[in-house]
Amino acid sequence: MHSVIASPFLEQHTLVRPGSRGGALLPEVRYEELRTHDPAEPAPAWLVDAVRGQWPDLDVTNRPSGEYLLVRQPSSWGYGKASWEVNLGCNYDCKHCYLGLKMQSGMPWKDKRRCLDVMAEAGVLFLQVTGGEPTIDKDFMRSYRHAFELGMMITVSTNGSLLWRENLLRLFRECPPYRVTVSMYGATKASYDALTQRMGAWDQFVQGMNAARHARLPLRMSIVVTEDNGHEERDMVDLCQRWGVEYEVFTNMTPTIYGGGEVLTAQSKEHLRVRKQFTGCNAGHTFFHMDPHGLVSICKIGRDDQISLPHEGIEGLARLGAIADRLMLRTGGCSGCSLASSCRVCRPLAKHYQEAKAPPVAYCRHGDKKAG
Repeated sequence: MHSVIASPFLEQHTLVRPGSRGGALLPEVRYEELRTHDPAEPAPAWLVDAVRGQWPDLDVTNRPSGEYLLVRQPSSWGYGKASWEVNLGCNYDCKHCYLGLKMQSGMPWKDKRRCLDVMAEAGVLFLQVTGGEPTIDKDFMRSYRHAFELGMMITVSTNGSLLWRENLLRLFRECPPYRVTVSMYGATKASYDALTQRMGAWDQFVQGMNAARHARLPLRMSIVVTEDNGHEERDMVDLCQRWGVEYEVFTNMTPTIYGGGEVLTAQSKEHLRVRKQFTGCNAGHTFFHMDPHGLVSICKIGRDDQISLPHEGIEGLARLGAIADRLMLRTGGCSGCSLASSCRVCRPLAKHYQEAKAPPVAYCRHGDKKAG
C-alpha cells in the first residue's frame, strides 16, 4: 500500500502523504521523472531527500519506489477536489440538519466504484466523504478503501458516534485519512442528546472521540452552535482545547437542500454572525459535489441541473462549468439589488433562503439596520 502520492493538483504538481497535513510542490520535470520511473527501482535521490525532509519518520532509502510511491496520472479535466454524500441516512435526527429528510438510499456498489473511478480520472486528489452519517453506509469501508487505492486524500465528515469500532480504526490504520472532521453538538449529555434527538448520543460521541484520540486520528472538530446548546459554546471550545483537537465554530443555520425553512428555528439569534463578503468561488470549475445517487452538482448548495455520473460518465462533467456560471448569476429575488457588490452569500445559497422565506437578516445586507 502506498504511503506517498505524487500527483497533479490543479495547475501544479504535489507530493503528499496520507494521514499527513504536510506536503511539497514538485516541479513539472520532477513529476514527469517519477511518472516514467521504473517502480522496481529505488527512487531518485532527490525524492528520498524530499521524503526525509518532509516526513522524517518515513525511511525510503534503497527501497523500490513501487513499494511506497503512487504516481497519479495527468487529467485534462482540471478538478482537484470533490465531495460525496455516500447517503442521506443518519443515526441522529439533528434539529438543524440541512439535509431535511434523512432516508437511507443510494447507488449499488458497482455504481459507487464507477463514480470513484471517474473522479480519479477527472483529477480529484482531495475527496470529502460525508452523508448523512457516512460510517453507517453498508459500502462505506470498501468505498473508502477504493478511493484510497486510487490515490485520493480523504476527509471523512462524521458525527463520531462509531469511531470506536475496531473495523473502522483498522481501516484508518491501513489507509490513513487526510482528516477526520467530527461535528460537535454540545458539551453535556442533556444538550447533546436534545439537539440530536437521540438518547445516548452523547455517550456514543465521547466513546468515539476517546477511541479516535487514542488512535491519533487527524481530527478536527466542527462546533455547531444552536438554540439548544448556545449556552455551552465556551464549554465546547474548552473541551476541544483539553483534548488537543483543532476546531472551528459554526453558528449560522441554513435551509434544507429542498428549500425548507423548518430547520432555521434551531438558529440561536444571539450567535447569528455577519458573514464575510462573498467574492466568488470555483464551484463547478475545479471542484464538484456528488449526492448518494451519483448526481453531480457544482457544490452542496447549488444542486440545480445535476449530471448523472453513472450514466453520463466523465463526459458529463463538460457541462458543469456552464451550469456553475449560470447558477452564480444574480437573478430572481436578487436581480437589481443595489447591495450586490457587497453581498455575503452566493446566489444558490441566497435562493435557498428566499425559498425558505427566511428573514433577510439571516443572510442579506438588506436585513441590516444600517444597510443603505
